Amino acid sequence: MKMRHRGIEFVILALVCAAACGRTPAEPPATGPLAILVSNDDGIEAPGIAALAEALRPLGTVTVVAPDRGRTGSSHGVTSDRPIAVGESDREGVRWFAVDALPATCVRLAIEGLLPSKPDFVVSGINKGENLGTVTFYSATVAGAREAAFLGVPAIAVNLAAADAMEYQTAASVTATIVRALGRSGIAKGTFLNINFPALPRESLKGVRLTRQDTRAPVDFFEKTVSPDGSTEYKPKWEHLPPGGPDTDIWAVRHGYVSVSVFGFDQSAAAPPAAALSLKRLESIPLSITRSSMR
Repeated sequence: MKMRHRGIEFVILALVCAAACGRTPAEPPATGPLAILVSNDDGIEAPGIAALAEALRPLGTVTVVAPDRGRTGSSHGVTSDRPIAVGESDREGVRWFAVDALPATCVRLAIEGLLPSKPDFVVSGINKGENLGTVTFYSATVAGAREAAFLGVPAIAVNLAAADAMEYQTAASVTATIVRALGRSGIAKGTFLNINFPALPRESLKGVRLTRQDTRAPVDFFEKTVSPDGSTEYKPKWEHLPPGGPDTDIWAVRHGYVSVSVFGFDQSAAAPPAAALSLKRLESIPLSITRSSMR
Protein backbone atom coordinates (compact mmCIF):
# COMPACT_ATOMS: atom_id res chain seq x y z
CA MET A 1 0.00 0.00 0.00
CA LYS A 2 2.82 2.43 0.88
CA MET A 3 4.51 1.86 -2.48
CA ARG A 4 1.22 2.59 -4.27
CA HIS A 5 0.81 5.82 -2.30
CA ARG A 6 4.33 6.89 -3.28
CA GLY A 7 3.42 6.30 -6.92
CA ILE A 8 0.36 8.51 -6.61
CA GLU A 9 2.41 11.20 -4.89
CA PHE A 10 5.10 11.20 -7.59
CA VAL A 11 2.61 11.53 -10.42
CA ILE A 12 0.66 14.30 -8.69
CA LEU A 13 3.82 16.16 -7.72
CA ALA A 14 5.05 16.27 -11.32
CA LEU A 15 1.70 17.01 -12.92
CA VAL A 16 0.42 19.58 -10.43
CA CYS A 17 3.69 21.48 -10.29
CA ALA A 18 3.69 21.73 -14.05
CA ALA A 19 0.07 22.88 -14.17
CA ALA A 20 0.48 25.35 -11.32
CA CYS A 21 3.52 26.89 -12.94
CA GLY A 22 1.85 27.20 -16.33
CA ARG A 23 3.91 24.50 -18.06
CA THR A 24 2.51 21.67 -20.13
CA PRO A 25 3.33 18.32 -18.51
CA ALA A 26 4.07 15.20 -20.49
CA GLU A 27 0.92 13.29 -21.28
CA PRO A 28 0.49 10.02 -19.36
CA PRO A 29 -0.23 6.78 -21.26
CA ALA A 30 -3.54 7.08 -23.08
CA THR A 31 -6.37 5.32 -21.31
CA GLY A 32 -9.24 6.53 -23.47
CA PRO A 33 -12.05 8.92 -22.56
CA LEU A 34 -13.14 8.85 -18.93
CA ALA A 35 -16.67 8.75 -17.58
CA ILE A 36 -16.53 11.37 -14.81
CA LEU A 37 -19.12 12.08 -12.14
CA VAL A 38 -19.00 15.54 -10.57
CA SER A 39 -20.75 16.42 -7.31
CA ASN A 40 -20.41 18.89 -4.43
CA ASP A 41 -21.99 20.15 -1.22
CA ASP A 42 -22.42 23.82 -2.16
CA GLY A 43 -25.36 23.01 -4.42
CA ILE A 44 -25.85 22.53 -8.13
CA GLU A 45 -25.81 26.26 -8.92
CA ALA A 46 -22.50 26.94 -7.16
CA PRO A 47 -19.77 28.47 -9.36
CA GLY A 48 -17.18 25.92 -8.24
CA ILE A 49 -18.99 22.94 -9.71
CA ALA A 50 -19.60 24.78 -12.99
CA ALA A 51 -15.88 25.57 -13.37
CA LEU A 52 -14.98 21.98 -12.53
CA ALA A 53 -17.43 20.42 -14.98
CA GLU A 54 -16.18 22.66 -17.77
CA ALA A 55 -12.51 21.91 -17.08
CA LEU A 56 -13.12 18.14 -17.05
CA ARG A 57 -15.08 17.97 -20.31
CA PRO A 58 -12.00 17.43 -22.54
CA LEU A 59 -11.22 14.25 -20.60
CA GLY A 60 -14.37 12.38 -21.59
CA THR A 61 -18.04 12.31 -20.60
CA VAL A 62 -18.99 14.47 -17.62
CA THR A 63 -22.20 14.06 -15.64
CA VAL A 64 -23.11 16.38 -12.79
CA VAL A 65 -25.20 15.04 -9.91
CA ALA A 66 -25.40 17.43 -6.98
CA PRO A 67 -27.70 18.64 -4.19
CA ASP A 68 -30.44 20.97 -5.36
CA ARG A 69 -29.31 23.48 -2.70
CA GLY A 70 -26.37 24.09 -0.41
CA ARG A 71 -25.63 21.28 2.05
CA THR A 72 -22.38 22.56 3.55
CA GLY A 73 -21.29 20.95 6.82
CA SER A 74 -23.57 17.92 6.59
CA SER A 75 -20.58 15.57 6.89
CA HIS A 76 -21.29 12.00 5.77
CA GLY A 77 -24.99 12.24 6.47
CA VAL A 78 -27.35 10.33 4.20
CA THR A 79 -30.92 10.85 3.03
CA SER A 80 -32.81 7.66 3.80
CA ASP A 81 -36.06 8.71 5.47
CA ARG A 82 -38.10 9.75 2.41
CA PRO A 83 -38.37 9.54 -1.38
CA ILE A 84 -35.76 11.62 -3.22
CA ALA A 85 -36.81 14.09 -5.91
CA VAL A 86 -34.52 14.41 -8.94
CA GLY A 87 -34.61 17.04 -11.67
CA GLU A 88 -32.63 16.62 -14.91
CA SER A 89 -31.46 19.27 -17.36
CA ASP A 90 -29.05 19.57 -20.28
CA ARG A 91 -26.39 22.26 -20.14
CA GLU A 92 -24.36 22.50 -23.34
CA GLY A 93 -24.44 18.75 -23.84
CA VAL A 94 -23.74 17.81 -20.22
CA ARG A 95 -26.40 16.08 -18.13
CA TRP A 96 -27.05 17.85 -14.82
CA PHE A 97 -29.14 16.26 -12.06
CA ALA A 98 -30.43 18.35 -9.15
CA VAL A 99 -31.12 16.00 -6.25
CA ASP A 100 -33.06 16.70 -3.07
CA ALA A 101 -30.60 14.80 -0.89
CA LEU A 102 -27.37 15.09 1.07
CA PRO A 103 -24.09 14.93 -0.92
CA ALA A 104 -23.09 11.36 0.01
CA THR A 105 -26.51 10.16 -1.09
CA CYS A 106 -26.23 12.14 -4.33
CA VAL A 107 -23.04 10.26 -5.18
CA ARG A 108 -24.47 6.86 -4.31
CA LEU A 109 -27.72 7.51 -6.18
CA ALA A 110 -25.75 8.62 -9.22
CA ILE A 111 -23.57 5.51 -9.25
CA GLU A 112 -26.31 3.03 -8.43
CA GLY A 113 -29.32 4.59 -10.13
CA LEU A 114 -28.81 7.56 -12.43
CA LEU A 115 -25.76 6.65 -14.52
CA PRO A 116 -25.91 3.91 -17.17
CA SER A 117 -22.71 2.37 -15.75
CA LYS A 118 -20.23 2.93 -12.93
CA PRO A 119 -18.09 6.03 -13.59
CA ASP A 120 -14.32 5.86 -13.99
CA PHE A 121 -13.75 8.78 -11.64
CA VAL A 122 -15.62 10.96 -9.14
CA VAL A 123 -14.68 14.55 -8.34
CA SER A 124 -16.40 16.32 -5.43
CA GLY A 125 -16.10 20.11 -5.44
CA ILE A 126 -14.91 22.72 -5.98
CA ASN A 127 -15.84 23.60 -2.42
CA LYS A 128 -15.94 27.29 -1.49
CA GLY A 129 -13.61 27.17 1.49
CA GLU A 130 -10.79 24.93 2.62
CA ASN A 131 -11.29 21.52 4.20
CA LEU A 132 -8.15 20.94 6.21
CA GLY A 133 -7.17 19.07 9.35
CA THR A 134 -9.91 17.60 11.51
CA VAL A 135 -12.48 19.91 9.91
CA THR A 136 -12.57 17.32 7.12
CA PHE A 137 -14.73 15.12 9.38
CA TYR A 138 -17.50 17.74 9.06
CA SER A 139 -17.11 18.18 5.32
CA ALA A 140 -19.75 16.89 2.93
CA THR A 141 -17.39 17.63 0.02
CA VAL A 142 -14.95 15.12 1.49
CA ALA A 143 -17.87 12.77 2.21
CA GLY A 144 -18.83 12.75 -1.47
CA ALA A 145 -15.38 11.48 -2.43
CA ARG A 146 -15.39 8.99 0.45
CA GLU A 147 -18.76 7.60 -0.64
CA ALA A 148 -17.37 6.99 -4.12
CA ALA A 149 -14.37 5.23 -2.58
CA PHE A 150 -16.78 3.04 -0.60
CA LEU A 151 -18.16 1.91 -3.95
CA GLY A 152 -14.73 1.24 -5.44
CA VAL A 153 -14.54 4.33 -7.68
CA PRO A 154 -11.39 6.51 -7.76
CA ALA A 155 -12.30 9.85 -6.19
CA ILE A 156 -10.95 13.19 -5.08
CA ALA A 157 -12.37 16.05 -3.02
CA VAL A 158 -11.38 19.54 -4.20
CA ASN A 159 -11.47 22.61 -1.96
CA LEU A 160 -10.49 26.24 -2.50
CA ALA A 161 -9.72 28.60 0.38
CA ALA A 162 -12.32 31.36 0.60
CA ALA A 163 -11.39 34.85 -0.57
CA ASP A 164 -12.97 37.92 -2.14
CA ALA A 165 -11.78 36.71 -5.54
CA MET A 166 -12.26 32.95 -5.85
CA GLU A 167 -9.76 31.34 -8.23
CA TYR A 168 -12.11 28.61 -9.42
CA GLN A 169 -10.65 28.38 -12.92
CA THR A 170 -7.12 27.84 -11.61
CA ALA A 171 -8.25 25.12 -9.21
CA ALA A 172 -10.40 23.48 -11.90
CA SER A 173 -7.58 23.47 -14.45
CA VAL A 174 -5.07 21.89 -12.05
CA THR A 175 -7.71 19.36 -10.94
CA ALA A 176 -8.27 18.30 -14.55
CA THR A 177 -4.52 17.74 -14.86
CA ILE A 178 -4.58 15.52 -11.77
CA VAL A 179 -7.53 13.48 -13.04
CA ARG A 180 -5.85 13.01 -16.42
CA ALA A 181 -2.68 11.79 -14.69
CA LEU A 182 -4.40 9.37 -12.32
CA GLY A 183 -6.90 7.90 -14.75
CA ARG A 184 -8.80 4.75 -13.86
CA SER A 185 -6.14 3.07 -11.72
CA GLY A 186 -4.08 5.81 -10.09
CA ILE A 187 -5.75 5.71 -6.67
CA ALA A 188 -5.50 2.63 -4.47
CA LYS A 189 -8.66 0.88 -3.35
CA GLY A 190 -9.76 1.99 0.09
CA THR A 191 -8.32 5.47 -0.37
CA PHE A 192 -9.21 8.81 -1.94
CA LEU A 193 -7.54 12.20 -2.23
CA ASN A 194 -8.32 15.45 -0.42
CA ILE A 195 -6.95 18.43 -2.35
CA ASN A 196 -6.86 22.00 -1.05
CA PHE A 197 -5.91 25.11 -3.00
CA PRO A 198 -4.81 28.41 -1.42
CA ALA A 199 -6.70 31.51 -2.54
CA LEU A 200 -4.01 32.54 -5.02
CA PRO A 201 -3.81 33.14 -8.77
CA ARG A 202 -1.93 30.54 -10.81
CA GLU A 203 1.30 32.56 -11.00
CA SER A 204 1.48 32.84 -7.20
CA LEU A 205 1.13 29.14 -6.42
CA LYS A 206 4.42 27.80 -5.03
CA GLY A 207 3.78 24.22 -6.09
CA VAL A 208 2.35 21.13 -4.46
CA ARG A 209 2.94 19.45 -1.12
CA LEU A 210 2.01 15.85 -0.38
CA THR A 211 0.72 16.22 3.16
CA ARG A 212 -0.72 14.47 6.15
CA GLN A 213 -3.88 15.60 7.88
CA ASP A 214 -3.27 18.02 10.76
CA THR A 215 -4.86 16.29 13.77
CA ARG A 216 -5.32 19.29 16.06
CA ALA A 217 -8.86 20.01 17.23
CA PRO A 218 -10.61 22.82 15.36
CA VAL A 219 -11.20 26.13 17.11
CA ASP A 220 -14.99 26.26 17.43
CA PHE A 221 -16.89 28.28 20.01
CA PHE A 222 -20.27 29.87 20.66
CA GLU A 223 -21.20 33.51 21.17
CA LYS A 224 -24.08 33.94 23.60
CA THR A 225 -26.66 36.67 23.06
CA VAL A 226 -29.76 37.55 25.04
CA SER A 227 -32.57 39.36 23.24
CA PRO A 228 -34.72 42.10 24.86
CA ASP A 229 -37.51 39.57 25.42
CA GLY A 230 -35.15 37.39 27.45
CA SER A 231 -34.61 34.57 24.93
CA THR A 232 -31.08 33.20 24.63
CA GLU A 233 -29.23 32.28 21.46
CA TYR A 234 -25.78 30.83 20.79
CA LYS A 235 -24.12 31.80 17.52
CA PRO A 236 -21.58 29.22 16.28
CA LYS A 237 -18.19 30.76 15.44
CA TRP A 238 -14.78 29.43 14.48
CA GLU A 239 -11.23 30.48 13.75
CA HIS A 240 -8.59 29.18 11.36
CA LEU A 241 -5.80 27.22 13.02
CA PRO A 242 -2.28 28.64 12.61
CA PRO A 243 0.14 26.53 10.56
CA GLY A 244 1.27 23.31 12.22
CA GLY A 245 4.13 21.06 11.13
CA PRO A 246 5.55 21.59 7.63
CA ASP A 247 4.30 18.16 6.54
CA THR A 248 0.65 19.01 7.30
CA ASP A 249 -2.17 20.15 5.05
CA ILE A 250 -2.77 23.36 7.00
CA TRP A 251 0.88 24.40 6.79
CA ALA A 252 0.98 23.81 3.04
CA VAL A 253 -2.06 25.93 2.21
CA ARG A 254 -1.05 28.73 4.60
CA HIS A 255 2.30 28.92 2.80
CA GLY A 256 0.89 29.04 -0.72
CA TYR A 257 1.09 25.37 -1.75
CA VAL A 258 -1.54 23.05 -3.15
CA SER A 259 -2.06 20.36 -0.49
CA VAL A 260 -2.72 16.77 -1.58
CA SER A 261 -3.52 14.24 1.16
CA VAL A 262 -4.26 10.54 0.77
CA PHE A 263 -7.24 9.63 2.96
CA GLY A 264 -8.59 6.20 3.83
CA PHE A 265 -11.86 5.06 5.34
CA ASP A 266 -10.43 2.45 7.69
CA GLN A 267 -10.81 4.23 11.05
CA SER A 268 -9.05 1.52 13.03
CA ALA A 269 -6.07 2.80 15.01
CA ALA A 270 -3.20 1.02 16.75
CA ALA A 271 -3.22 1.59 20.51
CA PRO A 272 0.06 2.20 22.39
CA PRO A 273 1.40 -0.96 24.13
CA ALA A 274 0.14 -0.04 27.61
CA ALA A 275 -3.34 0.80 26.34
CA ALA A 276 -3.34 -2.30 24.15
CA LEU A 277 -2.87 -4.51 27.21
CA SER A 278 -5.83 -2.88 28.94
CA LEU A 279 -7.99 -3.21 25.85
CA LYS A 280 -7.01 -6.86 25.44
CA ARG A 281 -8.56 -7.55 28.85
CA LEU A 282 -11.93 -6.64 27.37
CA GLU A 283 -11.91 -9.95 25.53
CA SER A 284 -12.02 -11.81 28.86
CA ILE A 285 -14.99 -9.92 30.29
CA PRO A 286 -17.78 -12.44 31.02
CA LEU A 287 -20.99 -11.57 29.22
CA SER A 288 -23.20 -14.22 30.79
CA ILE A 289 -25.38 -13.06 33.70
CA THR A 290 -24.74 -14.83 37.00
CA ARG A 291 -26.07 -14.32 40.51
CA SER A 292 -22.75 -12.85 41.62
CA SER A 293 -22.71 -10.30 38.83
CA MET A 294 -26.21 -9.11 39.83
CA ARG A 295 -25.28 -8.38 43.45
